[in-house]
Amino acid sequence: MYLKPLKIGNVEIDNNIMLAPMAGITDLPFRIICENYGTGITFTEMASSKAIYYSDEKTKDLLKIEGQKRPIGAQIFGSDIEALKVAAEYVSSFADIVDINMGCPAPKVVKNGDGSKLLLDLKKVEEIVTEVVKSSKVPVSVKIRKGWNEENIVAKEAAWIIEKAGASMITIHGRTRAEFFSGEVDLKAIKEVKEAVKIPVIGNGNIQDEESALKMFEYTGVDGIMIGRASIGNPWIFKRLIHFLQTKEKLPEIKNEEKLKTILHHIELEVKEKGERVGIQELRKHMACYIKGIDDASKIRAKINSINNKEELEELLKEILK
Repeated sequence: MYLKPLKIGNVEIDNNIMLAPMAGITDLPFRIICENYGTGITFTEMASSKAIYYSDEKTKDLLKIEGQKRPIGAQIFGSDIEALKVAAEYVSSFADIVDINMGCPAPKVVKNGDGSKLLLDLKKVEEIVTEVVKSSKVPVSVKIRKGWNEENIVAKEAAWIIEKAGASMITIHGRTRAEFFSGEVDLKAIKEVKEAVKIPVIGNGNIQDEESALKMFEYTGVDGIMIGRASIGNPWIFKRLIHFLQTKEKLPEIKNEEKLKTILHHIELEVKEKGERVGIQELRKHMACYIKGIDDASKIRAKINSINNKEELEELLKEILK
């Protein structure tokens, strides 16, 4: 009932369970791992429109999609209209959806007037979406929060503006910028956005398991859900949610054998993409989550953080997960 294909503009996705864009997390290897567990669509890490405007190669590397299944979403952020137009044109030459970030709460992003800071200037929101839609060759989506703080709850009004400006989908995180990722997610705010517009609305925030996914769908009536932090060290969450929404039954806990196979594949992809030293270092944040709940996890984490060699890391993981 809740699991279904979804149309975003003229782009069709097989199911409505999505991987959220996360800076420093949703690189190409992790997106491929999550795809293998059934995501309807994945989104790249957010890329600076200004950096794209100035042809920064490191930023373009964030947007690599080789080896991924279609469709693919690419997220851009910024507040400079010209840079956003150039970024939208560039990104839409290879991605299927261009997503504008208007929800990031990070201080280094909002200090430049980007991310969730845009929710304090709805005229700017309208201008950005209008111009990005004109510049993009593919449908445009926008990710927002419910507002800047409790005195500035603007999600519903922002949603009207975003739809009118030509976007094809809205993702709403049910917290304010002031809350970052703490406290309860406001399902009522998400429900109000869903009821305010005709384009697909995706619910995001604190979906950690089958129960919270079902609650998001039941209470808000959203067209889909987006999983972020709960997927780190737990990419099989997508398989679990899809199975549960299809059957109302939970899958048994993942066996160590499958977990190890997935982690080794993740290591393989990361090293291939970034080289051994950088790849192994980049994996540390994922490894800390993969081994969560294992006996002596803190000692093992310390050991992992001292390893810079692929073979050594693989041997340690085989030992602890056998």
